[in-house]
Amino acid sequence: MARAIAFVTACRAHAPGESPTRGRPVLAVLDLAPPALADWTRRLDVFTPAVPRIVLARGEGVKRDANTIVLPAGASREVILTKTFALIEAASRAAAARARRLNERAQAARSIVTDLFDSAALGGTLAPADVDRGTETVLAAVSEAGISAWLAELWRHDAGVYEHTLSVAGLCAAFGGRIGLSRTDLARLARASLLHDLGKARIPKEILDKPGRLDSNELRLMRRHPEIGASLLIAQGGFDAEVIDVVRHHHERIDGTGYPDRLKGKQISDLVRIVAICDVFSALTERRAYRQPARPAEALAIMVETPGHLDQALLSAFAPSMLACEPYVT
Repeated sequence: MARAIAFVTACRAHAPGESPTRGRPVLAVLDLAPPALADWTRRLDVFTPAVPRIVLARGEGVKRDANTIVLPAGASREVILTKTFALIEAASRAAAARARRLNERAQAARSIVTDLFDSAALGGTLAPADVDRGTETVLAAVSEAGISAWLAELWRHDAGVYEHTLSVAGLCAAFGGRIGLSRTDLARLARASLLHDLGKARIPKEILDKPGRLDSNELRLMRRHPEIGASLLIAQGGFDAEVIDVVRHHHERIDGTGYPDRLKGKQISDLVRIVAICDVFSALTERRAYRQPARPAEALAIMVETPGHLDQALLSAFAPSMLACEPYVT
């Protein structure tokens, strides 16, 4: 079976207890007894979009849904291969369509974020409709294509404040969806993350783009961006208090050593804690001119091993979806 499929697309056969190859497969053919089948189903269910699968049933209770074709375990080789090749072709067409939509959404989101930052830099008015449009664009892209594809699309371009903003927004959308936030709360989280670094619009470009460590004066100015961003939103009006809280406090630390207000423990809201995790993960895994990016597992290890910074319970919930995804940094 594997050799026949390999003539059409890359294929690897796994033993029941073997760990799967990293990355999202195009298709899975599962010929397993119920306990092992349940284990592999859980592994496949972490991916977005869902992985199409053919299950060769060896008992009752096999999960049937839009992504699963169930065949008898004794089905002929010809029947299994026919279904497999049909699914591969359909998956390829769907992937191409998703890629086109993803590219369009990434371009639209980048344009929106650019306009928001330009307005903030020039003292203009932020259009709430643009913020909402950017929020919905990110949510739709991550929901359909998954976080790995979204990040890979972003990092086809040079790393910068706009890409970082959209990266954090995408990570928040994926994480919020994973932990079961309501549609309203998920939109609020994505909106806050889209605006979290708005204050950087007022930081000189030579500091933002400096290829190396900032000196003490540059660092002091850079650390003003949360206050600047929150002040911009307050001055304009019309933004939720929870969003302003994220913009002002996303660099606070659980142990009280963050900035600008040295909030500690329960003083830091859950929304801020989520954005802080996504912000740090994004920063560690981004390409920079002066250093190599960390792989997702390396970034998570650094985050876990930095006591007092991040909410460890939320970080434990965040880690699995990042480790399960195909690494997107190069």
